[in-house]
Amino acid sequence: MKKILLFWFVFAFFYASADEGMWVLSLINKKYDDIKKQGLKLSAEDIYNINHASLKDAIVGLSNAESPLGFFCSASIVSSKGLVFTNHHCGYESIQQHSTIEHNYLADGFWAKDYKDELPNENLCASILVKIEDVTTDVLDGIDSKMSISERNAKIEEKIKIIESEYANDQENNYQIVDMFAGNQYLLFVYKTFYDVRLVGAPPSSIGKFGGDTDNWMWPRHTGDFSIFRIYATADGKPAPYSASNVPYQPKKNLKVSIKGIDKGDYAMTIGFPGTTARYMTSSAVKNEIDIVAPSVIKIRERKLSIISNGMSKAEKTKIQYASKYSECSNYYKYYIGEREQLIRNNVLNKKKNIEEKFNQWLQNHSDKKEEYQNVLSIIDNYYNEYKEGLLAYQYLNEAIFGGSELVYFPFKTFSLFQDLQYKLPNDSLQFTLNDLKKQADIFYKDFDPNIDKELFVALFSMYANDVNPLYHLGVMNLVEKKYKGDYKKYADIIYSKSIFTSKEKFDKFLANPNYKTLTNDPFFIIAQDALYTYWMMNINEDSLHFAERLWIKAQMEMYPDSIFYPDANSTIRLSYGNVSDYEPRDAVKYDFYTTIDGIMEKEDPKNDEFIVPARLKELYQKKDYGWYANKQGTVPVCFLTTNDITGGNSGSCVLDAEGNLIGLAFDGNWEAMSGDINYEPKLQRTICVDSRYVLFIIDKFAGATRLINEINPIKE
Repeated sequence: MKKILLFWFVFAFFYASADEGMWVLSLINKKYDDIKKQGLKLSAEDIYNINHASLKDAIVGLSNAESPLGFFCSASIVSSKGLVFTNHHCGYESIQQHSTIEHNYLADGFWAKDYKDELPNENLCASILVKIEDVTTDVLDGIDSKMSISERNAKIEEKIKIIESEYANDQENNYQIVDMFAGNQYLLFVYKTFYDVRLVGAPPSSIGKFGGDTDNWMWPRHTGDFSIFRIYATADGKPAPYSASNVPYQPKKNLKVSIKGIDKGDYAMTIGFPGTTARYMTSSAVKNEIDIVAPSVIKIRERKLSIISNGMSKAEKTKIQYASKYSECSNYYKYYIGEREQLIRNNVLNKKKNIEEKFNQWLQNHSDKKEEYQNVLSIIDNYYNEYKEGLLAYQYLNEAIFGGSELVYFPFKTFSLFQDLQYKLPNDSLQFTLNDLKKQADIFYKDFDPNIDKELFVALFSMYANDVNPLYHLGVMNLVEKKYKGDYKKYADIIYSKSIFTSKEKFDKFLANPNYKTLTNDPFFIIAQDALYTYWMMNINEDSLHFAERLWIKAQMEMYPDSIFYPDANSTIRLSYGNVSDYEPRDAVKYDFYTTIDGIMEKEDPKNDEFIVPARLKELYQKKDYGWYANKQGTVPVCFLTTNDITGGNSGSCVLDAEGNLIGLAFDGNWEAMSGDINYEPKLQRTICVDSRYVLFIIDKFAGATRLINEINPIKE
């Protein structure tokens, strides 16, 4: 199905230092000379070409079926039969969903012996870029610079609809129109999305997550963070839902996997789908991040993790059910701890203030610019000063309400059913909606524990009610305060017993005989509507902020007309370039650029789940049975560092050498530069990658999956 998505984000730009920048592929010519100087041996056309096979055709964005262009991770095709490499943590949810007490693939790993053994993933999609087009002229035709935000947006929506109509007959591709330059440029991204993506292989978590939360965001690292999937398509190569008749996809281009090895200073390039950065954040926004955003996320997630961990400890089934949820929550819990710490340590607040001082000096020397720009910073500053309590509430709403009890979020999936029932649509429409809901319910309830969910509801709603100004409370909170004297445990006991959402049996019974009154009177459906309304009310004051941010970016680009700017990450496909490198995080401390299997054995702790080493891996180590995968020193490299500029969403991105061969997979950043999403730190910022030699060593020597090695056919020399 064709979909056109408009993203109303504000994207910032920043003057790029040596390795800084996440560059749009279609605009790579602007940076090609600099990239070539860094060591690249390919042409710009080898990277991006819409008429002939190029690297873009081997790059994959991973997403969920309900949001096919909402990429959460990156991946790459490494064989002519659609074999895909990504991170273990990117495939973690899929691995978890296939895991049971009898077949615990999280603990034991999974290796398909043949095509027929490869496991389908109903909710997993893989998208490949077709082309990028600049549609700025069409979108901004008739836009007056004096228009208000609402007038501008309405006009742009009108233009977007016209563009949409031009692609109405294209049913094979998905389209994404993305706002760049804070509304000064619009790019159209066209993707071919595949809906049959199957799990092929994954190491046990003792390899794929070795080091766990302790080592997360840290260096030295010894994590085999990879998993393997395969894209399937129809016999003529077209995307299709899962079918036994589908065949392995034959891509236009696949990457060659190199095990030749790397050295310090070697060229390194990533291509993937970085999530979001905010490199052009003002000082007042940085202060908000330090004082409000990070502390609230840390506090709420700490409570969530405690509840989930306690529930997981009680039963093996629950441990499997919540493994992925816990991991996801924990990852960004630690991220915000590190971000706040490094924003302070790296003096980012003052760095932003220095930029603003330079702007004010420039403005004083350019009287013709004062009318347009003189109030820009004051508008932004006033927003963050005046709406502190609202900004805190916004964080709590996202983390404690939308990100807390799953029964607050799951009813959103019934909104289509609500409309069908409200407007009494034909039975065929109703049946389509019901069939879709049944599929989603099967996925949801498989990994749902009402006891954990109820505890999350009580704890997090209570936290919201206590910490957030009543002005921003949900309507249901006023009810609980008046009727139950603020006792969320008593309230939860009632609604969890009454709701149709609290068990699969109740929900299936409702779907068998759906009723408008039953749905609209359900307490969790009411709470979901309440939360959505509260979210909408919290965002009504953002127009002035967006207006000022657009002008702030425009002004910066006018200040430095000869500088090359790059867009903030926004989940669109990007290239970053750099080199293999060590780094010195602090005085008298220097880290080498790679780690080896020796370090795994040094970290081993049989009493700590995060540092257990599989017996088979120890056996290979003791025998020095390394095959083709040893380095010059006679040991197996595990991870390495580069200076590439990446962020969340880049996980799973290929790391390529100067000739475009895959030498590793990016999977993390380093602790000392966790302020990097807001301010790039050239001396500190590093990308942590798993070495292709370790990946293939695990596939070959550890798992014995020689069919995959033969399919990949790695470059040995």
